[in-house]
Amino acid sequence: MRILIDHDRCRGAGQCALNAPDLFDQSDDDGTVVLLDDSPPPELHGAARLAAALCPNAVIRVVDED
Repeated sequence: MRILIDHDRCRGAGQCALNAPDLFDQSDDDGTVVLLDDSPPPELHGAARLAAALCPNAVIRVVDED
């Protein structure tokens, strides 16, 4: 799995950091998303998908890799 972020669209809602704190944080400067791990271990895949689904601006994209 790979996580991709569209920083230009992020408005700092914070749903990613609230629901997947092992993968996402928020910038102290402007509150936008900070990706902590773009290639998470399998046990965090569900959290990554949840964060992507909850993002109101569709900033997070999850790509499954084989």
